Amino acid sequence: MSLLSSEVLVGDRPLTGADVVSVSRHGAAVRVSDAGLAQVRETRALIESLADDPRPHYGISTGFGALATTFIAPERRRQLQASLIRSHAAGTGAEVEDEVIRALQLLRLQTLASGRTGVRAEVVEVYAGMLNAGITPVVREYGSLGCSGDLAPLAHVALAAMGEGEVRVRGGDVTSAREALAAASLTPLVLEEKEGLALINGTDGMLGMLLLAAHDLEMLLDTADVAAALSIESQLGTDAVFAADLMQLRPHPGQRDSAAHLRALLAGSGIVASHRDPEVCTRVQDAYSLRCSPQVHGAARDTLTHARLVAERELAAVIDNPVVTLDGRVESNGNFHGAPIAYVLDFLAIAVADVASISERRTDRALDVARNQGLPPFLAHEPGVDSGLMIAQYAAAGIVSELQRLAAPASVDSIPSSAMQEDHVSMGWAAGRKLRRAVDGLARVLAIEVITGARAQRLRAPLRPAPATGAVADLVCEAAGVPGPDRFLSPEIEAVTDLVSRGAIARAAASALSPITSEEHS
Repeated sequence: MSLLSSEVLVGDRPLTGADVVSVSRHGAAVRVSDAGLAQVRETRALIESLADDPRPHYGISTGFGALATTFIAPERRRQLQASLIRSHAAGTGAEVEDEVIRALQLLRLQTLASGRTGVRAEVVEVYAGMLNAGITPVVREYGSLGCSGDLAPLAHVALAAMGEGEVRVRGGDVTSAREALAAASLTPLVLEEKEGLALINGTDGMLGMLLLAAHDLEMLLDTADVAAALSIESQLGTDAVFAADLMQLRPHPGQRDSAAHLRALLAGSGIVASHRDPEVCTRVQDAYSLRCSPQVHGAARDTLTHARLVAERELAAVIDNPVVTLDGRVESNGNFHGAPIAYVLDFLAIAVADVASISERRTDRALDVARNQGLPPFLAHEPGVDSGLMIAQYAAAGIVSELQRLAAPASVDSIPSSAMQEDHVSMGWAAGRKLRRAVDGLARVLAIEVITGARAQRLRAPLRPAPATGAVADLVCEAAGVPGPDRFLSPEIEAVTDLVSRGAIARAAASALSPITSEEHS
């Protein structure tokens, strides 16, 4: 996993996913490089020369979208830019999470600092200053179609930079943008030619959500292996099917890595060793949900690898329309179309739903007395009087059903806009919004499997677990208690979900791996 930074430099190189996580989630400072500011000033001089040209230039001396043929006189252009932002800040619905907005702000800052958009250095400096001051514009959930960029979300950010609208400041309080800028000694922007378009024509919101999801899923897929190891071990499954030579027969990298992880997690398990003798265990094969865990988890890993590749390409992109080319031309283009990002956001939602689905099936097996190899029904302390984890499985099943609905792609939908000028859109923002919900659901389903596996493992005593799975079960029991009579279960699920989401489950397993097995997994 990439290391996070305390300061992120913008303008010298493309940002990384770790940069975005550092700033958006952990409050790292940003600094625009001198070279970046010099390029910004050079390009701005070109825009100002075109602004004086009597011939119309789109976005500089014309209207926008379907009004692109309307020439705007110089004395009306400041009004044009401000009107663009005010009219496009038309989001509605619930507030978007701060980390998504900060990611969007940072990614737009990267493009502004590229020198390819034609904005003044003052614009770049205000965007950096807002991030460093913890000024987060209030952005509403609905408004972006994922084409011409994330127009409405980006317009809300630009509006705040103009000193209008509402923002949240450090601590979470809502205040006016003008008051927040003044408290941070930032002067509200008065936008000049081209700047309004440059602030809103980007894929920054959907890309930010993709990068945050990729960061979380890297950890959650490791956690899925941990959850599977707990289930395989406690349900008296075998690790023989994860052998390296078997994986070589189907050389998918993700499958190989997941199988190696499972072998490492189960190494040294007294529970697994207890039934290796064929005279003790007469089962020929485990059920698919146990035996095929690396195939499913591995396919998700490979999907994530592909999504990261798309994200890296987009991080290296400059998205604006029109854009200033390296040789000084100002050209219209379609690079703001969000299809590349929308597709992988949808692809990840499919993978998330399937990983959650196989996790829930492993949980269900552990609770079924006909299939759990000698454990009490629902892992109840006193079956009949106690219901054990019966309804925890209901919760997992309900989430999986929701995730399957969220796996329906947003990117195949399109509704024309702007008087049919923008007649095909990506819906990438919507794909990002549903992926965020899906990632949260996966964490909850995995938490329920981890709780189930830890309780089942404890019920196999005096057989000893593997060091890695045992360490995880110890952590779970600290947070959710040891097996016993029924108790209020919801807080325990929430506590373990927090452990899963923070990566504590994955770290507990990794810290207990032996050097040899850990090296094989890595």
